[in-house]
Amino acid sequence: MVNLVIMRHGEAEPMSAQDCQRQLTVRGQHDVSQMALWLQHHYAAFDWIWASPYMRTRQTAELMLAKQAAFSQLEIIPDLVPDGDAKLFRSYFDARISEKPDARVLLVSHMPLVSFLVEAFTVVGQAPVFSPAQLACIDYKPLQGGRLLEKLSPQELALLSF
Repeated sequence: MVNLVIMRHGEAEPMSAQDCQRQLTVRGQHDVSQMALWLQHHYAAFDWIWASPYMRTRQTAELMLAKQAAFSQLEIIPDLVPDGDAKLFRSYFDARISEKPDARVLLVSHMPLVSFLVEAFTVVGQAPVFSPAQLACIDYKPLQGGRLLEKLSPQELALLSF
């Protein structure tokens, strides 16, 4: 069962003085929307969508939320920034999930944190590099660990659509 999805934000504007204010490009919005549709058709709705406070992750999360059920909730989580601590976040996640053990959660964050999150929630040494809007689907059991079931990028999704 996929109950945790880790996603990198969509393609963003080039680097600027205020990294946290960079917005999604038109391509980034399109790619995220395609991934949202794919998730909507392949997996049950999320209870929570947790995103970094950066503009591009909030925009990604809002596009994902638009394709979810009415009960899905978006929360901004300050620890999901690019230099966040994956192990510390897993402890936070486990504590939050204990309130609702069957919850389904989508995390929207940045490189390199998304790679380290996959490793923290699955197997040490399994830290894949993410392209923009790529996601990893995980079967996770709090306090025990998880198993990476699949990864999908917008480019791979486009190939599957033909």
